[in-house]
Order: sequence, then structure tokens, then C-alpha cells
Amino acid sequence: MAELYDWQRGTWERLLQGRAFWTHALLLKGRKGIGKWAFARHLAKSLLCSAPRPDGQACGQCASCGWFEQDTHPNFVAVMPEALQNASDNRSNQDNVDTKGNDVTARKNAGQQIAIDQIRRLSDFVYLTGHQQGHKIVLIYPAETMHGAAANALLKKLEEPPENVLFILVTHQVQHLLPTIRSRCQQLSMPVPDRESALNWLQQQGVADPHVSLAVAGFSPLLALTLAQGDHAASFDRFMQQLAQTRSLDAMALAEALQSTSLPDVVDWLQKWCYDLVCYRSTGQIRYFVSQQSAIVALSKNMDLQQAIAFARTLYQRQKLSFHPLNARLFLEELFHDYAAILQR
Repeated sequence: MAELYDWQRGTWERLLQGRAFWTHALLLKGRKGIGKWAFARHLAKSLLCSAPRPDGQACGQCASCGWFEQDTHPNFVAVMPEALQNASDNRSNQDNVDTKGNDVTARKNAGQQIAIDQIRRLSDFVYLTGHQQGHKIVLIYPAETMHGAAANALLKKLEEPPENVLFILVTHQVQHLLPTIRSRCQQLSMPVPDRESALNWLQQQGVADPHVSLAVAGFSPLLALTLAQGDHAASFDRFMQQLAQTRSLDAMALAEALQSTSLPDVVDWLQKWCYDLVCYRSTGQIRYFVSQQSAIVALSKNMDLQQAIAFARTLYQRQKLSFHPLNARLFLEELFHDYAAILQR
């Protein structure tokens, strides 16, 4: 398992200074693609380690560390949507990026939410004595994907926390968690690396044009790595090339090409693209697709601004729908047809 990212070391030191969070619940929150999952796994491994280093990190040599890396530790369980579970095969990933920078893509038709049965199955784990009387850790990721009933079931456990159990919740969108769950967790805002640190890290990973990738990723370095080198790189390039065309967009062909790509990611790309179109038309600025300035300039001149703003608002609702099992191709066809309509002024 990788060491902490450089931008996380200060947070690690502050967190380990006091163990007030131990035996209760910790909520790691922050934008997607900054390494929250890796940090949570690193924390769990270190707390379960039988011979931690002076800085609190796992030794990597003891039996506990070996069990953890093999996903067989009796005192640790990770709860995530079926789609992520199938895709990652229980291996460490980094906010939807595995240790090699490959995107952890949801399996088609797999559940995108944490179901109530998954939370109910935790009862035996959390209420029975741990291995060698040790502490137990439950990692829930991403916590905002819990179904309503699942969230309520977890709340009951947090209201009367089992002894020697730590719940670690990781969320990209803390506002989507129940207020009662948030109030029962010690919340920790995970840091976003500054631009220079992120660019240096991407260069170390071999990214050819880190400035472009980082901008499109909303300055989240792990997402930038995925766009540049991961499994999603080819899909993203196809998306960008098609939308950059100033002639008519072939919505059906693009939908067919991207139907196996994670739908939430495609909607996210389109949200950023439309943001740049509207922003350039209104202010002359481009935030995300800086490498496509000429296409954005041309397209923004020919679009209906009010219709584009209205479409951008509907994408927030489409983002919610994209997490549910559905016909991916039809979903994308409708999405791109609606996008094309704002350019046909």
C-alpha cells in the first residue's frame, strides 16, 4: 500500500496527536480525487498494526499488516456499493483510482448504492468480540451512497456505539449525509494540494501535460491522473474530441462509444464542458477545458445562452439519476441530444 501523499502528512500528524476519535466515528470529507480513500485505509492499517512506527504509521511487517494487505484482517471490514466492490475486488483504490492510477469503473448493472442489507450484516462484526480482544474498524465509502434505509440503520449503531469499534466514513459530498450522522462523527476536512504540489506529483507519475489534466479534473490530482493515464483516458479523449467539433454532434454514436463508461463521470465531464461554454460567453474565462479554447469560443458564440444555462441546471438532476441502474446508452443519447439542442440556434 502506498505511503501518505505529501499533502496529507500535516493532517496525519494533527490527527494522531489525539485519539479522541478512537472507539467512535470519524468522517473524512473533501472533494473527489484527493486521496481520502487511501488516507482512510492507511489510518485503519496503522491503528490495527501491532508494532506501529514512532510517527503512528503501520510497520508493514507484522502479521496484522500482512492480513490487512491481503484483505483478510478479522478486525476490518470495508462497506461500499456493489459496483465498486466488484470493480476493485476489495483492493485499495484512491477515490475511484487504484494504486496504478487506473479508474475503478462500476460494473454494468451493479448496485451504485450501499444497501441496507450491507449495514445490517455489520451487526455480528461490531457486536462480537474482536480477534485477540483487539479494536475493530468499519470503513464506509462513499458514505453518501448509502440508501436512506441503510443510513438509518447505521445511525442506530452510531447512537449507541459498540465498544472498541471505530467507524470511518469517507464522503465526497458531506451535504448528502443525514445531519444526525454528521453530528455523531468527528469531522475531518481532507486537504486539497496546492497547484504546485499537484503538478509536481503528476509529473512524477509521468503525466505528459499535467496542467491540462489538472484543470479538467477540477484540480484533483488523482482524477487528473485517471484522465491522463487510466482506463478512462480513451473515453475522455473521445468525449472531448466529439464535443469540440463545431459541426453537428452525433449524439447516438457518442452514446454508443461511451455506454460502458461510468455514467456519473460522463455527466461530470459534460457539466464542466457546459460550465466553460456559459462562463466564456458571460465572462470570457475558461476554467476546465483550457486546451479547447478555440472550440469553446466558436461553440459559445452559436449557442442559446439561456437555454444553455437551463440545460446546465438539469445536469445536476441527471447526475443523481446516473447512479441508478438504467439503460446507459439511452441515458447518454438523451443527454447528448439535449446538449446538441442548445447549439442549434
